[in-house]
Formats: sequence, C-alpha cells, structure tokens
Amino acid sequence: MVKEDFVEIEFTLNGSPIKLEVKPNETLLDLLRYRLKLTGSKRGCNRGECGACTVLMNGKPVDSCLMLASKVNGKDVLTIEGLGSPGMLHPLQEAFIVNNTVQCGFCTPGIIMSAKALLDENPNPSREDIQEAISGNLCRCTGYLPIMEAILEASRKTSENR
Repeated sequence: MVKEDFVEIEFTLNGSPIKLEVKPNETLLDLLRYRLKLTGSKRGCNRGECGACTVLMNGKPVDSCLMLASKVNGKDVLTIEGLGSPGMLHPLQEAFIVNNTVQCGFCTPGIIMSAKALLDENPNPSREDIQEAISGNLCRCTGYLPIMEAILEASRKTSENR
C-alpha cells in the first residue's frame, strides 16, 4: 500500500485562519464542501464552465472545482458563507431576495460571489460590466434580467452607504 503524501497549507477562510493538510489532488471545492462542511459552493459541471462553485481568492472569482486546495496556501478565500450573516445580509443577498432572482438557487451563491468581486472593483458598474462579470455563471431557471437588476440595486445601496 502506498502512503499518500499530504501538503500542509495555511490560508484565511471567511476571515478566519485555517491550517490543515490536503491531498495533492484535492480540489478547493472538495475541501470546502466535504472537509470544512461549507456547502454553499456547488458542484455543477466540474469543468469550470457553469460557475456554481465560484468563490473569491484574494478578491478574484475562481472556479473552486478546478483549483487545487494546495494553491490557496497563503491566500484569502471568501465563500458565500462568509458574506453577510443571518441577522445582517450583504446588500447583494438582500437585493437577490427582493428582486426574486432565486428559483432553484443552485447558481445563486456563485453568481453572488462573482457580483461581489465586480462591485468591490467597480462600485458603479454598467449593465455591460455586469454581463461580463457574471458571464462565467450559468442560470437555467431565473434568467439574467432579475439577476442584473439585483446587482444594480446592490450597487446603488452600496454607493449610498459610502
């Protein structure tokens, strides 16, 4: 029997320091969902085409199904679980609820994370900016108009609070 080598990593997850060992072939998505029990990121296509597994790494959206867990060493990772709280939702989460963007909800966490990265970089995006930012996220139920309206609304609310 061959002993599998493990890699020790340290990173920040949703504002908290994490130190653990990962398998060399373990994906960030598997680490988040199965070992750390953060199930907001979804396994969709498992090829980086649907965006259901999107998380932010150092503020940039990444497909966690394609990212090796060992690559987050020294990085800052934010998942949907780290955005807002039950008593204080993030403006994007509120806007998604108010604008009825959720039907099945499978795509919602990934789209919200892509939108957060956009608003962090560009607080007043155009519709074209939003289309570009969420172009890696597929939604098969709601359609994109309510999603775009929600992102625009969150942008306005965020701008008002500055």
